[in-house]
Amino acid sequence: NICFKIDEEVAKLLELKAHLGGDDGKHQFVLKTAKETLTGKYGEDSKLIYDLKDQGGELLSLRYDLTVPFARYLAMNKITNIKRYHIAKVYRRDNPAMTRGRYREFYQCDFDIAGQYDAMIPDAECLKIVHEILSELDLGDFRIKVNDRRILDGMFAVCGVPDNMFRTICSTVDKLDKLPWEAVKNEMVNEKGLSEEAADQIGVYVGMQGGMDLAERLLQDQKMCQSTQACAGLTDIKLLFSYLQLFQVTDKVVFDLSLARGLDYYTGIIYEAILTQAGVAPVAPETSNEAPTEECVTVGSVAGGGRYDGLVGMFDPKGRKVPCVGVSIGIERIFSIMEQKAEASTEKIRTTEVQVMVAAAQKNLLEERLRLITELWNAGIKAELMYKKSPKLLSQLQHCEESGIPLVAILGEQELKNGVVKLRNVATRDEVDISRADLILFPALLLLDHHHYHHHRHSDSH
Repeated sequence: NICFKIDEEVAKLLELKAHLGGDDGKHQFVLKTAKETLTGKYGEDSKLIYDLKDQGGELLSLRYDLTVPFARYLAMNKITNIKRYHIAKVYRRDNPAMTRGRYREFYQCDFDIAGQYDAMIPDAECLKIVHEILSELDLGDFRIKVNDRRILDGMFAVCGVPDNMFRTICSTVDKLDKLPWEAVKNEMVNEKGLSEEAADQIGVYVGMQGGMDLAERLLQDQKMCQSTQACAGLTDIKLLFSYLQLFQVTDKVVFDLSLARGLDYYTGIIYEAILTQAGVAPVAPETSNEAPTEECVTVGSVAGGGRYDGLVGMFDPKGRKVPCVGVSIGIERIFSIMEQKAEASTEKIRTTEVQVMVAAAQKNLLEERLRLITELWNAGIKAELMYKKSPKLLSQLQHCEESGIPLVAILGEQELKNGVVKLRNVATRDEVDISRADLILFPALLLLDHHHYHHHRHSDSH
């Protein structure tokens, strides 16, 4: 009997193994993120990782961002080039500040380009995408700061920072967007034990901002030149700006030596987008009463990213590297700003994709409405109706106004008799009678072109 028991257990285990994938490493699903997968990737931000214990006492962690899981995915599946975006939740043991769009659980949208390519072309595309998104969302003025990890490391080296302190000094420099230079210098010298002289030299550089001209100036800089790393970074920044000019985005991009981004996995270019609109919940420094030194109030970073060429190699058993560059967009922070803007203005946020509401002017027209909405759906038009047999016309129109549905197709006895539908523009309240056959073609035109609509309206003979 005991043999039978053992056989049964072995069979169960084999079944589970088959389920998880064979020895060839093709796993059907990833169960969890072991704690060690995440450690050593984030530097001083590691303390913000959420740790959990499973029933077996194994230490696990919730993902801190989408970049490390992406790198692990590439390594596991031996993918050497891919371009993709991903929207998902991440978790941080941070002090939440709802008004400023800082949460413990929030959505991020990541866009990454992985593969062995020529310098700065994919990097420039990532910046183009950030520029496009922030322009399109119309959140107000913004600025994209760029720097390079190699320039930072080179700068630390020539300023006399010991090698083993690069990362920790880097995460202190990263606080410059929240703290004045005095506080940052104080942390370097008194908490981290850097010499005052080295800190002052760093202070000179981190105050510099500019464009391609600054990169050229620094390439001539007696001190910076001593670092081959910094020179390589500066040459790439120049190249980057030449591509950004072609992409027509240099108006918002600034080369800023104070940008550090505290994460350990960056190896090259780094960037961060900040909104500079006054009047939208400013991010105040948490520990000091000083205002940010920026000439305009910032809302904190809404996107950030950079190049991380070594991360995939950390997960690959043979250490094979896949160069990557990407950007992370803080969706919830953007939402909180959009909501604040909407509250401040009278503008309605459109909460639906619906183009046409199918409405009835009289009672008992449910069947007709169902017929009409089916015609619209079959034609690929996004339409909606109220789930009532005899809704009031007013409540149907109010629903459109509240949720921003632009058009209403109204059915009544008269319209049915004439084989037409009354199409009403919710915003202007203009109406036009249109045949059922034309209706399928019409909403698309209408949404594209209001002039067309007025032209139609006046030339119709009805």
